[in-house]
Amino acid sequence: MSTVLSKTFYTKGVSEGSDSDSVKGKLSPSDSVLEVPTLGAPVAEKSSSFWRKPKHELDSVATQPSVFDDPVTLEIYRPPAIWENSHRFDSLARWTWREEYRVVRKIDLLIMVWACIMFFSLDLDRSNISQANTDNFLNDLGLTTNDFNLGNTLFKLCFLIAELPSQLISKRVGPDVWIPSQMILWSFVSLAQFWLNGRASFLATRCLLGFMQGGFIPDVILYLSYFYTKSELPLRLAWFWVSNYLAEIVGAFIATGLLRLRGVGGKAGWRYLFLIEGGLTLIIGIASFFMMPPSPTQTKAWFRPKGWFTEREEIIMVNRVLRDDPTKSSMHNREGLTVRKIWHILKDWRMWPIYALGIIFMVPVTPPQTYLTLSLRNLGYTTTQANLLSIPSKVLGMILLLVFCYLSEIINSRVISTVLLQFWALPLLIALYTFNEQTSQWVYFAVVTLIAGFPYVHPVQVAWASTNSSGVGTRTVSASIYNMFVQAGGIISANIYRDDDKPLYKRGNRVLIAITVLNMFLYLFTYLFYTGINKRRDKIWNSWTAKEQQEYLDTTKDEGNAKVNFRFVY
Repeated sequence: MSTVLSKTFYTKGVSEGSDSDSVKGKLSPSDSVLEVPTLGAPVAEKSSSFWRKPKHELDSVATQPSVFDDPVTLEIYRPPAIWENSHRFDSLARWTWREEYRVVRKIDLLIMVWACIMFFSLDLDRSNISQANTDNFLNDLGLTTNDFNLGNTLFKLCFLIAELPSQLISKRVGPDVWIPSQMILWSFVSLAQFWLNGRASFLATRCLLGFMQGGFIPDVILYLSYFYTKSELPLRLAWFWVSNYLAEIVGAFIATGLLRLRGVGGKAGWRYLFLIEGGLTLIIGIASFFMMPPSPTQTKAWFRPKGWFTEREEIIMVNRVLRDDPTKSSMHNREGLTVRKIWHILKDWRMWPIYALGIIFMVPVTPPQTYLTLSLRNLGYTTTQANLLSIPSKVLGMILLLVFCYLSEIINSRVISTVLLQFWALPLLIALYTFNEQTSQWVYFAVVTLIAGFPYVHPVQVAWASTNSSGVGTRTVSASIYNMFVQAGGIISANIYRDDDKPLYKRGNRVLIAITVLNMFLYLFTYLFYTGINKRRDKIWNSWTAKEQQEYLDTTKDEGNAKVNFRFVY
């Protein structure tokens, strides 16, 4: 939740029915308070409709009330001159819903679509190991299931280790520079897998891929937060992760064709798979240098002399995002973080429940998903059949991802929409545990497909962690920490199905069932944790007079989510 307003002084003047020019106009310092343009009606946090948020009159004022409407808090939160967008900040700027919708659509087209393309290439390169498995990959390299598990563990571990350093580099040089650099670096590693020759080279490339790809996701999310409000970001992240599923679906079709090259030039088909998909990422990485402007007001370049946005559009973008979260101007996009600041963020115990969820919330469904194609091959399906039979789970997962992300916004509850994953997994894991050698392969396929097609609630939790962090610096580090815990969960997942437990993995499935039940209690604890803090802060804040509240805002040394007027979402 953004900072709570203590007072609003500028509420009189131009009526909401005024013409567009009066709404857009600026005021000189000599104008009276009564001439300050009217703000738009506050948008309710909860939707009045179950299916969609209420429509607004397109030509009515869209500018939302914020701390910038009070002369006192305006000076407290005024963007510093060093902030890259400060020249477009105007506390008196007003715009209509028609203008705002047009700007957001433009951001979606120019910024969001390319972010999805970049994520598509990431997942293409990190998930093609599953398709390679269907082409006798392990036997070609003389690897066992345990070697494969070790490779996945090292990948996750290196991914985890690289998270925070990657975010710190990104914050220093800018995500528009670092993200394309990352992509080019890992594309070389990915295509180099064409020359794998055994266990050592397999493990080495797994490590290098993890190091190069670590931090990419929180880097992109931080970048997107420059353009979107906190209510817009969760649904954009849902579509962001749709590109993840599309990569796996498209990758399955690509693999079906490329793996048929087995024998060409005396090489295995999986070698061509790594080479061609790595080359595709290299092209996208180079293009990303030209497709990622540093900020909403820095889209002009030698190859784009007119930029993407007009001055009016830049004013709308900057002011709408700041009104939603004034802390976004606290750091410029080339400002690094100090060690002291990082340590302060790590000590923020209010974020620990979300970090704890990050470790184990996906563990129950990850092993069956990871071993889907390998399990299908062990059941007797051909390489082509195994790859094509993995597609239904991807389609189901993509649909459920969108359903659950929209559900999170409709019911305005992060806990309810995310804990449902555990209720989805529990009966399916119990069914999987009861299977034996006589179980029909189609029954096994159906159950494992439902598990692998689980509702992917990770985007909801990423946005949840971002919202509860508050502040650019805090959000930068907490996003990395959260993702590090998620990768740690991946390490746990990679070691639950062991070679001595196959093919039914009875022991592994018992562990998954126990973790699922544990997760349910952890979500309940998280709900009680945040509601308890909010109730305690409500009691303190409401016991103060308006003067005491203002004095607190003027003098407090509390920052971000430590402020008494900050409310956590849950």
